[in-house]
Amino acid sequence: MPVAFPDGFVWGTATAAHQVEGGNWNNDWWAWEHHPDKPCTEPSGDACDHWDRWPEDLDLIAELNLRAYRFSVEWSRVEPEEGEFSRAALDHYRRVCAGCRDRGIEPIVTLHHFTTPRWVSALGGWSQPETAERFGRYAERVTGALGDIVDRMCTINEPNWLVINGYFLGIWPPGSNDGSLAQAATDTVVAAHRRAVEAVRSGPGNVAVGLAVSMTDFHTEPGAEEMLEAVRGYMEDTWLRATGGDDFLGVQTYTRTRVGAEGVLPNEEGVRTTLMGYEFWPEALEGCLRRAAEVTGLPLLVTENGIGTDKDDERIEYVERALRGVLRCVDDGIDVQGYLYWSLLDNFEWVYGYGPTFGLVHVDRSTFARTVKDSARWLGEVAESNALK
Repeated sequence: MPVAFPDGFVWGTATAAHQVEGGNWNNDWWAWEHHPDKPCTEPSGDACDHWDRWPEDLDLIAELNLRAYRFSVEWSRVEPEEGEFSRAALDHYRRVCAGCRDRGIEPIVTLHHFTTPRWVSALGGWSQPETAERFGRYAERVTGALGDIVDRMCTINEPNWLVINGYFLGIWPPGSNDGSLAQAATDTVVAAHRRAVEAVRSGPGNVAVGLAVSMTDFHTEPGAEEMLEAVRGYMEDTWLRATGGDDFLGVQTYTRTRVGAEGVLPNEEGVRTTLMGYEFWPEALEGCLRRAAEVTGLPLLVTENGIGTDKDDERIEYVERALRGVLRCVDDGIDVQGYLYWSLLDNFEWVYGYGPTFGLVHVDRSTFARTVKDSARWLGEVAESNALK
């Protein structure tokens, strides 16, 4: 099997605005974090102060030989009230994009990464069809500001978890477990993606646009085939079907999911797990890439893959095994365009707070000082050589 990746393979890393910028008080997640009855372990606060320290962070990315940076634009900063767009916020994100270009890094922009402006939530959030129109208008404004300096955009990050956790399980905002609202939100988010694709393609620039879908490597117990179809249909297939005509699909995966006749099964006793409680299963990436290619036929970009661990050698092991799966896919003719590790920084991990550490770079919670981990150096060497040893 080859150990070299294709010429032009994109190596990079990723963050999300709310998880790293700090001070994003005008969205639904900030309100959720500060509600005494919600499941968050701690608020995001200043996060990693990336809003101000982004030049330092881009310098680290360049130093590590990574040539792509996926980050999200915070809707609540760009449109703090309905129809009121912030030129200053758009200029900030344009400076980040330009800073990437100056350092030989491709900026890959995500338009929505889990956080929704408070004013949108007050109008019913994603359960209301009008939200798709509002999101399309926002996407048009962002594209107008950044389209000439960006080659790739993701519309919505992990829309499946946005809906499942927020409208079905109720552990994310808005905290609903109403099946009818979950279906309405699904329909709205799909419509919002399609509107955003149209907006991005309206220019300026010639931006490749796609959806970033969370996938899992399903493993089925005997007799659970029908349950697999039901679970996979809701968790993945609805969203994969929404990508028709897109330029690429962002594949995001961390582990496998076991399915039995009664539904999703817990981890087997004694298996190796991560700080998120996931089973340690790096081979999930290969399985998900193969299925994504089969279902969509689109070019694929690994927009997230990584591990929450406090053992840096374990991070190296995980990523190396995952990348060998990518090579097997490439060897079989699957069009995988690149790999973006999640995440650049140890950051705010939603309801889990700052406990799970996914970052290539440690962030001191008191001083915000950055410390590059050995795993980051290792990945940088892989990127520079475009090959595994």
